[in-house]
Amino acid sequence: MELNRTKDDPWQLKTPPGTSEFTMHVDEKDGVQVLVCTVGKTVLYYDARCIADLSAMLKAAGDWVVLGGADEQKPAKDGTVEAWARSPDNPLGGWYGLKKGFRGRFAVYVPPLMEALGLCELEHAARNNRMRSL
Repeated sequence: MELNRTKDDPWQLKTPPGTSEFTMHVDEKDGVQVLVCTVGKTVLYYDARCIADLSAMLKAAGDWVVLGGADEQKPAKDGTVEAWARSPDNPLGGWYGLKKGFRGRFAVYVPPLMEALGLCELEHAARNNRMRSL
């Protein structure tokens, strides 16, 4: 899997329910490859290692995992993709989100990219979406 989309040629994505559009591209920040997620005028950053790490977590889970997207200030429900993305037990040892105050919502924006990359199956219901490894 090659993460090679630039700001000039980003992925055009939609949130799992299909209600909001956003773009994502790859860049480097402080020597780390990052995913730059642009939602309207808001820009979020996620450590790009999350793609391989989330793929491995989904394979290990072996079944559907609830997304559970939540803002940084709200707790993530246990057992969800969002909780995993914040957990000290994940391969990064904590938050994949890199922009203080905007570190959450990982499970809203990263799973559609995973689907676009052909790494997962993603549900597209109005609420309570899940994902699983292909």
